[in-house]
Amino acid sequence: MNSQISLFSSIQLGNVPLKNRIVMAPMTRNRAEKGNVAGELIRKYYTQRAGAGLIITEGSQISSQGVGYPNTPGIYSEAQIAGWRKVVDSIHAAGGRVFIQLWHVGRISHPSLQPNGALPVAPSAIQPAGETVTYQGMQPFVTPHALELNEIQSIIEQYRQAARNAQAAGFDGAEIHAANGYLIDQFLRDKTNHRDDHYGGSIENRTRFLIEVVEAVVTAWAPGNIGVRLSPENTFNDIADSNPQATFNTACEKLGKYGLAYLHILEGVMLQHGKHRLDYRQFSDRFGGLYLANNGYTRQSAQAAICEHRADLVAFGIPFIANPDLVERFKRNAPLNEADRATFYGGDEHGYTDYPFLDKQQV
Repeated sequence: MNSQISLFSSIQLGNVPLKNRIVMAPMTRNRAEKGNVAGELIRKYYTQRAGAGLIITEGSQISSQGVGYPNTPGIYSEAQIAGWRKVVDSIHAAGGRVFIQLWHVGRISHPSLQPNGALPVAPSAIQPAGETVTYQGMQPFVTPHALELNEIQSIIEQYRQAARNAQAAGFDGAEIHAANGYLIDQFLRDKTNHRDDHYGGSIENRTRFLIEVVEAVVTAWAPGNIGVRLSPENTFNDIADSNPQATFNTACEKLGKYGLAYLHILEGVMLQHGKHRLDYRQFSDRFGGLYLANNGYTRQSAQAAICEHRADLVAFGIPFIANPDLVERFKRNAPLNEADRATFYGGDEHGYTDYPFLDKQQV
């Protein structure tokens, strides 16, 4: 082990200096205001957690078509840009750094959440198993509309514009959400991509949409302000791939050519911590840049990953929900608050901004 670096060591993340290597993972919390605007409650929530080296916000829709859940913030309207600007300014005033996560859910939506009741979109017209959350309660997923080539180009432009909007809101950078069964992941994996054009079939073709999104975003913002999130073996949202090691080796090697700030990978399957079928070192090596590890890490296992050079940074999800001062608790090796899972998705300040600090300070 290299005892000279730790979770608390500073690091240069692309164009952004970070005070430590502890990252707040992106987590949907369903607290946006009317118009999918980030409001005062969201401002307080993130500002409380500004001790993180980096905050990655919850997924934020790049367009009205990208919406998949009630009360999730976007980054495509002037009101949304203005709302996020207040959040970002508050985080910066508290000494934090923040990237926005750019999100399009693809088929993981419902007509009631889409403009004019349209079908959700996807690479192929394959209905996901299960149900989704709507303003009217749980509803079965529908068969999505398979995107035409011109529609794909339109969505790529939406990513480019969303990156510009995020810059205008003052963010330090943006993370492209290419994980967890959402639109980009739907193109990457062969369970959901049955296209017979140059966006489907071979691994080369299935990675094309991801790479074209990256190329669009880095024309709007420097590569050193952009990260990408992948989840090579996560099965969330009824997704899978017949050869994920090969698929994501190719994706990571291609991403490594752009000088991005980092690669963020959810290792294994959500909530099945430490159970890996794949060789994640291959993904990291092929990318060649900073590697952000995620999924079930503890203070001890994260520190080991940093010292053994298996990760450059580690993202924490649920621990940050329940512990706004997680970094300080880690420094002191103090006990952690338990998370109230009943308040994860939607509601008011309860289970959101009312978790206690070690020293009872509030923001």
